[in-house]
Amino acid sequence: MIVYATHSGGRYLQIEDSLKEQPAGKRGIYINLTNQCNCACTFCLRNMKKMAEASSLWLKKEPTADEVKEALDDLPWEYVSEIVFCGFGEPTMRLDVLVELLHYVKTIHPEIPTRLNTNGLADLEHKRNTAADFSGGILDTISISLNASNADRYLELTRAKYGVESYEAMLNFAENCKEYIPNVVMTVVEKVENQQEIDLCRKLCDERGLKLRVRIYEDS
Repeated sequence: MIVYATHSGGRYLQIEDSLKEQPAGKRGIYINLTNQCNCACTFCLRNMKKMAEASSLWLKKEPTADEVKEALDDLPWEYVSEIVFCGFGEPTMRLDVLVELLHYVKTIHPEIPTRLNTNGLADLEHKRNTAADFSGGILDTISISLNASNADRYLELTRAKYGVESYEAMLNFAENCKEYIPNVVMTVVEKVENQQEIDLCRKLCDERGLKLRVRIYEDS
């Protein structure tokens, strides 16, 4: 599934099914670009092999930019509150396509907010500073997975392929994003971390001038 909406119970629905279940009201629309990810988080549903293969979010092939644009053109935009780039994979693995599509959304519907959910490791993946790629008002909110208050715990949870340096690179990316994106939010997942660790994450974010959001854990 390339374009979908989320519903109660951690369900992902095609847009037509979403409208049947919830015929009134606006909703966030999610764009799924890839299965690729440079982390293997211990709490991520994609790492439960049986579930990943059965899930409709597991792509049989990556969509082209034109295929996604066609899907965007077909959306019932009167029901769209936000466009969110988030799927089973890490969207910045396809950074060029992601940026092209963000520009496209803002061209056809500049009034619709855009959001990117990311692990924040684009700089390490592409071996350059990438925050400026999101300049020009194409991205309203970036949600970056902080996950932990220190590098060792972060690596234990995420198993990021770049090793322990991933943590500081993610934080630097977040700070750089503040220059180009109005709303930069760091996240941790409830139940994955205890309150003491969450408090330490909040302190870290305060020190770096970043906002923290505690995400609800979904086990289905």
